[in-house]
Parts: sequence; structure tokens; C-alpha cells
Amino acid sequence: MTYRLLCSATALPLLLAVPAMAEEAEPAPLTDTIVVTGQRQSTALEAGTDPVSGHASAADAAALAARLPGAALINNGAISGQVQYRGLFSDRLAIRVAGQSFQTGGPNAMDPPLHYAPAILLSSISVSRGAAPVSEGPGMGAMVDARLKSVDFTSSAAMTPVVSLASSYRSADDGVAVGGVAGLASERVRFNVIAAWEQGDDYRIPGGRARDTGYERLTYGLSAGFSTGDNRLSLDWRRQETGQSGNPPYAMDIDFFHTDFVRAGFEGKLGTLPFDLTLGFSDVSHGMDNFSQRPAPASLSQYRYSYAEAQTLTATARLGIGPVRIGVDGMTVDRMVNITNPNSAGFVIGSLDQVRQERIGAFAEARLARGGWQADLGVRVDGHTARMNNPQTGNAVPMMIANLAKATALINGQRTDTTWDAVIRLWREEGTVRPRLTLSRKSRVPNAVERFSWLPTEASGGLADGNIYIGRQTLKPEVAWAAEGGVDLVSGPLTFRPSAFYRRIENYVQGTPVPSTMTAQIAIATMNGDATPLIASNVAAQVYGADADLTWQMLDRLKLEGTVSYVRGKRRDIADNLYRIAPLNGRLALTWQADRWSVTGEAVGAARQSKVSATNGEAASPGWVAANLWFDLALGESISLSGGIENLFNRRYSDHLAGRNRVTGSDLAVGEKLPAPARSLFVRLGFTL
Repeated sequence: MTYRLLCSATALPLLLAVPAMAEEAEPAPLTDTIVVTGQRQSTALEAGTDPVSGHASAADAAALAARLPGAALINNGAISGQVQYRGLFSDRLAIRVAGQSFQTGGPNAMDPPLHYAPAILLSSISVSRGAAPVSEGPGMGAMVDARLKSVDFTSSAAMTPVVSLASSYRSADDGVAVGGVAGLASERVRFNVIAAWEQGDDYRIPGGRARDTGYERLTYGLSAGFSTGDNRLSLDWRRQETGQSGNPPYAMDIDFFHTDFVRAGFEGKLGTLPFDLTLGFSDVSHGMDNFSQRPAPASLSQYRYSYAEAQTLTATARLGIGPVRIGVDGMTVDRMVNITNPNSAGFVIGSLDQVRQERIGAFAEARLARGGWQADLGVRVDGHTARMNNPQTGNAVPMMIANLAKATALINGQRTDTTWDAVIRLWREEGTVRPRLTLSRKSRVPNAVERFSWLPTEASGGLADGNIYIGRQTLKPEVAWAAEGGVDLVSGPLTFRPSAFYRRIENYVQGTPVPSTMTAQIAIATMNGDATPLIASNVAAQVYGADADLTWQMLDRLKLEGTVSYVRGKRRDIADNLYRIAPLNGRLALTWQADRWSVTGEAVGAARQSKVSATNGEAASPGWVAANLWFDLALGESISLSGGIENLFNRRYSDHLAGRNRVTGSDLAVGEKLPAPARSLFVRLGFTL
């Protein structure tokens, strides 16, 4: 521990950082934002909209986002967590990191989008309440916008240095993180660099350690911008190198992720009309195996090493004409996955063989205001195509798998879909009572795993539940009709923001039992330990619930904050529940605020979840309550210290959405849900200039 703390202190002044250009902020009444505590904002550093303070102890940014009302954490590993928001997760949400959308590289989403937003570099996470605007692309639910620390233009002609650095330590896994942002900026030019390094061991649980949960991640990059008159240009590059990191809910662990992001943007005028153009590219390469970090299989024939790639190219152009904004956008994704046995050169399976997905869309939005009311009206249309090369196998692959690959080639073909979305958002921004309403029709096409996974494997896009899945090329796009309404009650020291929502989904994609006629798939799955595999299918579903947050300045120095979230997911075609839906949960925090310090006591908890999916063999989970303590201390104009104690009473509990352990030799039983860390000390030191 001492060695790591010394490393943090030594490396802190050496690490620099910066990401992408600021995105246009959404109206605060329709956005929830959590800002990382323990950082002082410089005038040249981006600030979040409608900030709600939040502490970040885990390396995974998804854990921080899960503190927002309506959100929950899907814990699949130290840096592989996903956010569920109002019952939806994965690519059903429009997730942006540093202003960029992209496809993850792993077929099992070991690198979900927030994997690329290290908490030590995180400035804020915003979630749109209700459906995301149509200008953010297709996607059935909210938009999640993770902003990294960045340097913006200043109001001075002189070049001004800007620095924001941080270092943290977490005792649960002896996790160390150092990183930040530094650069030079004026009213015309900005230039910055970005870097962060994180490492943690297997984390402690009450009674032992969770084996195979260590991680290592390095992030670095450059950013530059030029401003003249009404026009701004930006260019950003960022690279992330994830080293060996454990994923006990999966059949394999991360060997590496090597990922590059490039983003170029223009904001300004086309003649006299507002115009912006954004180009983005990401390139993910990924290796994973089942023998280097966890106990190796007993037989050499069971060793597996999989290699995956994903390249995403995006483009968006928008033009403003009075209150109307029109635009076109597109995305092309190329991906592949090869499964190998390092002990047999002839064992090669192209489980996703050169899949290409293409989308091009057009949209129009209008912003209207009248009588104190604001309104956004938007519509978009998208054309989608998807295709996969005929699957290939090596000469050492079992004949049953080779024959299935040949049978898949006979039905393989290009898939074409057309989707349309519409969103109406109404709200008031002033007054004691501020109503808001969102009505939407949103859609999502099946992803590559759901559509093209011809080989029965455990690749499930992040479910990590031990079930074996196969895809279905004939899947139809999901379509969701949704209504979300609420009111912001703002009266002096009290703010209360309840919301209720309902979403009716046609062609919802979920695993259902493989038909008995698919004898080859069932036989292969049975050989791999699952005699009841699941196939991606379109079903009818509905998701509804309510959530709220409360802020009450009870006294000059005493503040009460809380959130509560409830979501219910049901099948409409049969009497069953949707799979992996968070139970009723919430948190309540009481903060004493002095001039230069504050201390917070927090209770978090979740109710029992018994409304589970029988189709997917989902088990109920008990409720739990835990307590945390946090503090923030200003040590000067530029230095801040924050931290706390998590799981104060050292309770052993697991979230309903946590993945299940599959690693032997751990202090967790095989099949047991990953519990929360044991009592843990967290400290974060920040410096801002």
C-alpha cells in the first residue's frame, strides 16, 4: 500500500490530460447531471449543466452514473460495468463519451462505452430524462453523455495555462489512479494533452477476496482547437490501452484492449446560418482468454483465445434555419470475432465473420417557445443494412461446428431495415411548479451479436449470465412508444422532481428457448454445458415505473438529498417478466456544509427482486441496505481533498443486476453473484490551476 501511495504522489505532477470539444448542453429541466466531487472548476474547464454532486471511488464510471434517479449498475467486472436506465441498457441507450458515439469491440461487451470514461478523468455524466432528441441518432431510451475533463477557449488574447490533476487510492482493491488535464488556451487557440493510469488488485469482500477482479488501464491523447469569429475547429485523438483485467461473470477475461479515438469538428456559420460538422472514428482491437488469469482448464483442448476487432466511422452535419435544425448523419461499423485454441493451429472459428453494419439518416428538429413554455419537436428516418461473410472454420474444428457453418452460409444474406423516430418534449423552466412531458416513438435495429451469432456461445452483449445464446438473422427492429411526465417543484431551499414513465415495445429482442428443430445448435450447446440454449427473438414487452430526486437545504449548513427509482418490466405476449430488471432502489444523504469542508452520511439500498424472468431462468434476489461516509475539504484555492468510507458496517450484499462468479478457487462460490466490496477507504487529491 505504501509503495502505491508513493507512486501516486510521484506521478501526479507528471500526468497531463484533455479530451474533446464541448457539446451543446441540453435544457436543465430535461437532464440529470452528476458532477465528480473533489474538483475545482477553472473558467477554462467545462462545467456540467444542472450539476448534482457525486463521489467517484470505483474505477468504473458506470458506478457513478448509477447514482442518478432511474439508473442502476450492471456489475460485470471492475471496468466492464454497464448502466441500466429505466429498464434499458446497452445499445438501447444512446451513449456518448467525450462527444463521440461508437461500437464496442467485444462480443460480450467487456468494453461497454463507459469503459472508455475513466473515473479519474471524468468531469460529469448527464442523462436525458425521457427519450433522447432525434438529433442524437436512433436508440430507444435516454442519452447518456460522459464528459471528460477538458480545456476550452478563454476570453483572453493571452495564452493561459490550465491544469487539473487528480490522484486517488481505494483500499478495497488497493486501486491507484492518477491523471488529469493540462494545456494552454486563449480566445483563439487551445492545445492540451490527456493521460491517466489506473491499476487495482482483486477486491476484498467480507470474508475474503473476489478472485480475478484486478485491472489495469492507460489512457492518453491530444486535443487542439482554433477559433475565429463565429467559427471553431477542433481535432481530438485519444488512445486507451487496457491490460489484463479480470471478468469473473464471463467465460473469459480481458487480455487487452487497444483502442484509438479520433474526432474532428467544425462549429460556425454556413453563410449566415448556424452549421456544424462532426467526423468520428474509433478502432478497437481486443484479446480475451480463459487460462492466463483464472485457473486454466483441465484439458488443453478446452483452452480458448478469442480475438475481436471493431471499427466505427461516424459523420453528422447540422444546419440551423431559424428555430428549425435539419441534419444528416451516418455510421458504418466493421467487426469480426475469431475463436482459437492456442494449442491447436487448426482450431479457428469465425463466430462473427466480417460483419458490416451501415446506417444513414436524416432528421429535423424545431425549438419553440410561447407563454413560458418550451418545446422540442423532432423526427428522423434511417436506412439500415447489415451483412456477414459466410463463416469460416479451421481443419481442427469439430465436424458438427463445421457443418453448422456451412448450413449458416446457405441462409446468410444482407438484411435491410427502415426505421423512423419522433419525439415531442414540452417543459417550463421558471416558476414554483415546472411541468414537463415527453412523448416519443423510438426504434433500434438488432446488433451484430443478436443477428449474426450463428455459433452457440455465451456471447450475449453483456448479459454475462452463463446461458448459451445464438442469433437470428430475421429479427425485426425494436419499436417503442413511450410517454414520460413529471414536475419539478422548486420552492426556495426545496427541490423535488418526480417522474413517471411508460414504454410499450414491439419486437423487443430477448432470449427464448431454442426450437427443438434446431438439433445441431442444441447438441453443440449441450456439449458446452447448456442443454437449454436461448435464441434472440422478437417478443412484446412493456416497461413502466417512476423515479424522483429531492434536495432540501434544511438549514444554512445542513442539506438533505435523496433519489428513488422503481421500474417494472413485463412480457406482453406471455405471462412473464422481462429479464434482469433492477428492483426498487434509492439513496438518502445528509450533508453538513462548512465554509471549506463538508461531510456526508449516506444510506443506499434496494428492495427484494422477485419479479424475475422464468423464461431465462432468473433467480430472485434479497434486498439490502448499506451506509457510506464522504467528506470534501478545500486545502487552498487550488488543492482539494475528498474521500470517505464505503460499506461502513462491512455488510456482504449483492445487487440484483450483478454478474455471477464463474472462477474457481475464489472466496466466492461458483454461481454466486459478485458482492459489493468490503469496508473500504477512499481518498482523492485534486489540483486545479
